[in-house]
Amino acid sequence: QVQLVESGGGLVQAGGSLRLSCAASGRTVSSYTLGWFRQAPGKERDSVAAITWSGGYTYYADSVKGRFTISRDNAKNTVYLQMNSLKPGDAAVYYCAASQYYSRFLRGASGVDYWGKGTLVTVSS
Repeated sequence: QVQLVESGGGLVQAGGSLRLSCAASGRTVSSYTLGWFRQAPGKERDSVAAITWSGGYTYYADSVKGRFTISRDNAKNTVYLQMNSLKPGDAAVYYCAASQYYSRFLRGASGVDYWGKGTLVTVSS
């Protein structure tokens, strides 16, 4: 069992930055691929970024490449999402996610084994 708790969401102006954190717990969490999905009202839950347990592989959705950076600290069992140059279109509930395999995470929401409860990001124009 893996538990994920997000923090760091909030209100920011367009062009601003936020850093999301996800504290993970569970006996084998350090071996999981961790990452982030987001879901805006009336839309599907889409993947944003992912990172393997070693940090050797990272994934970014095209819409966030060059603006968002994912990282993890296995000693703290925490994954971070640094979000820069935020746009109104980035506003959503951001969910921390864990998949036993990187390839499964890339399949989308159906490949996620564990979810956090989400943190709201609001971007004002």
